[in-house]
Amino acid sequence: MNDLMRYAADLEGAGGKSLPPVHLWNPEFCGDINLVIKRDGTWFYEGTPIGRARLVRLFSTVLKREGGQYFLVTPVEKLGIIVEDTPFVAVLMRTKGDGEGQTLYFTTNVGDEVCAGADHKLVFRKDDETDERAPYIEVRAGLEARVARSVFYDLVELGETKEIEGSQMFGVWSGGEFFPFSPAEDVFE
Repeated sequence: MNDLMRYAADLEGAGGKSLPPVHLWNPEFCGDINLVIKRDGTWFYEGTPIGRARLVRLFSTVLKREGGQYFLVTPVEKLGIIVEDTPFVAVLMRTKGDGEGQTLYFTTNVGDEVCAGADHKLVFRKDDETDERAPYIEVRAGLEARVARSVFYDLVELGETKEIEGSQMFGVWSGGEFFPFSPAEDVFE
């Protein structure tokens, strides 16, 4: 854990409360680090869960995705990591308004909050593990959160049917946009 703690100390030394500008950092690749983000959102280093939420939050702020690969980056280092599904899990949802004026706010397991809308699309993809459609939301710069099953049930409660290109679709409104889950007949069979 010494390498990881050194890396964390370097990050903490950078200071600041806002997210660092990782999109501007393009250091040379330094190799892979034995860090895995499991499907349930748990971060593991060398096979051991990282139990310090503050440390996980710190690492999450320097996470970058390039193509299908994930990296922890600083201005001078780039370390490859493994992400089983998505780096984040949306564990809470709150709503403001209703119907077409509704706004959905999602909070991730690392404390990020995003509002579903034009800048943070809510999409539904087939889940490889369950073979069912699962919701995902973009958090930042190509990094997504899979919506936790309990939050998905809350989404379903808010759902309604809307005609899109001649088909009845079941979905939810947020930020002035309608996000379809699936054809309505699939939901109401």
